[in-house]
Amino acid sequence: MGGGWGCPHEVNDHCLKINNLKCNPGMKGCELAGRYRFADESKNTRYWEKKAREATPAPAEPSQKPD
Repeated sequence: MGGGWGCPHEVNDHCLKINNLKCNPGMKGCELAGRYRFADESKNTRYWEKKAREATPAPAEPSQKPD
């Protein structure tokens, strides 16, 4: 079974979203960056930062004292 995907910003191997640079999925500015993990670990920095933020509990709201 085969599979694949197509990026709407990629035209002729260039990214229309990022200054018409050669498409390199996961590069800085790519909408896939931070959403998915890549085999190239250097592209996963935003992904791991996002996961760390999700794992950190939100600060507690200060309790209000009734008058």
